[in-house]
Amino acid sequence: MPIFSTLAHSGRRIHVQIARQIACKILSGELKENQKLPSEMELCDQFGVSRTALRESTKLLSAKGLIESKPKVGTRILPRSNWHFLDSQLLDWIEDIEDTQPFLAQFLGLRKAIEPEACALAAINATLEQRKILSLLFQKMTLAANHIDYQEWIINDHQFHQTVFLSTGNQFYIPFGHLLETIFKQFIDRSSEGERFCLAEHQAIYDAIMTGNAIQARAASRMLLDDENQKLALVANA
Repeated sequence: MPIFSTLAHSGRRIHVQIARQIACKILSGELKENQKLPSEMELCDQFGVSRTALRESTKLLSAKGLIESKPKVGTRILPRSNWHFLDSQLLDWIEDIEDTQPFLAQFLGLRKAIEPEACALAAINATLEQRKILSLLFQKMTLAANHIDYQEWIINDHQFHQTVFLSTGNQFYIPFGHLLETIFKQFIDRSSEGERFCLAEHQAIYDAIMTGNAIQARAASRMLLDDENQKLALVANA
C-alpha cells in the first residue's frame, strides 16, 4: 500500500512538495528511525514525479539530516540526533504534522534555558531606541489582552520577545529570535488560548528591562516560562 500520495502540481516547486510530505511522515513518527524508504522507482510512481524531482527532494532532506542515501543500499531515516531542528524550513514543516505538542514542549525547555538570560542582558544593554520599541509593543499587548484580541497579541508578543533578543548586545542571540519565528508564533498562539495572555508576567519583564534590573528581569522571565503559565504544562517534561 502506498505511503505517499500523488502530488497536486501547484505553483510550488515539486521537489519541495515531495520533501515536505516525506518530512512530515518522519517528524510525526509514521516513518521510524533507520527505516528504509521505498525504492526510487516506487517513490516516483507514488508521487507521480520524475527521478530528477525525486532526487532534488532527497538532497533537500539529506541536507536537513533527516535521511541518508547510499548507492545500492537505498535511503534510510536517520536518528533524531542528526535532525537539524533549528532549520527554518524544518520548523515550518513541523507545523504540518497532527501532533506538534512534543516539539513545542521541548521548545519550551529551550526557552527556559536561553530566554531568562536574554532578558537579563537586555536590562543591561538595551538602547534607548530599543526601550522605546519595547514600550510601544507592551502598550499594544496590553490593549490586545484587554480586548481579548488573539491575533494582535500573537503579533506583538512575538515582536516583544524578538526585540528582547535584539537588545541583549550579544550577536549570538539575534539569530535565535529570527530563526525560531515560525515556532515562536505557534507556541504563543497556543499558550494564549483560553485568555491566558500572561500580561502581568510580561509586565514584570518589561518593568525590569526598563529600569535596568537584570536580576528581576531574569526572575520575571522564569516566572513567565513556568509550566503553570503555559498550556503545554502537561507535556513540558515529555
